[in-house]
Amino acid sequence: MTAPHPANHPAPTGVLVVGEALVDVVRRLDGTVEEHPGGSPANVAVTLGRLGRPVHLLTCLGDDEPGRRVRDWLGASHVEVVGGLEPGTRTSSATATLDATGAASYVFDIDWHVDTTALPPAGLVHTGSIAAVLRPGAEQVATWLQQAKADATVTYDPNVRPSLMTDHADALARIEGLVALADVVKVSDEDLTWLYPGVEPADAAAAWLTRGPVLVVVTAGGEGALALSAAHRVRVEAPRVTVADTVGAGDTFMGALIDGLVARGVVGPGGRDVVAGFDEAELTALVRRCAAAAAITVTRSGANPPDAAELDAWLRAAG
Repeated sequence: MTAPHPANHPAPTGVLVVGEALVDVVRRLDGTVEEHPGGSPANVAVTLGRLGRPVHLLTCLGDDEPGRRVRDWLGASHVEVVGGLEPGTRTSSATATLDATGAASYVFDIDWHVDTTALPPAGLVHTGSIAAVLRPGAEQVATWLQQAKADATVTYDPNVRPSLMTDHADALARIEGLVALADVVKVSDEDLTWLYPGVEPADAAAAWLTRGPVLVVVTAGGEGALALSAAHRVRVEAPRVTVADTVGAGDTFMGALIDGLVARGVVGPGGRDVVAGFDEAELTALVRRCAAAAAITVTRSGANPPDAAELDAWLRAAG
């Protein structure tokens, strides 16, 4: 739980991400195999660190060579890891198989449990993906998130993994419970289609908006993104780029979204009110920057988000 702050002191402005960090094994059509650190929440944290945002990651890493490699990778992007390498715990892995378009399908080998008893203060907390649905850690995350919400803005990205979510009804219930706790949700159109077969993603997102969040952003890969608030519905086109692969694109978008929110004062328990006050132009600028960050990531192999200077230069060049 984030520590409460006195009323006469400002809320912390740092970000705390809770979720899996693992080794990505990428199998390409030509038969080559690459291994590099990853994990959806870890990629979000790396994006934030590269954009210059103070960020901590609470995760589960084994006391093994892959775990040390993941920890070094996080540190190189200025991510502070909460907790140490755990003896007797293996570092998780995700095997991504790429198709002809560079899109990835995943198979996971996951060990997920966390200790949320001693966490650093944060003005914004984020979770998502496997951490939010895989037992036993999911229960710990949900309980902690309920407590953290009293002092922080909460963001959530379901980042659905069907191969791990064999019980659709259970996964849907868990995800909807976290949506209700969140102030801002980012979700892909593919995730919404899996969660709600036969329902248009925009309609599913609009329904989520009535459950608790003040902003729901739906990403649609090369088709761009849709941002929904009570006052506005904004569509942003995806920049046209040559795609190497899509690994980490959604996580980069999420990290850039969090960075943009914090830059606009979306921290602490009053953060949702700031988001609710965004006008159409501000919401458009926020989402356009996220789409640009994701576009940079898909032009290179693996989850490799841009740093702040690279993103700013790219946006200036794009006009």
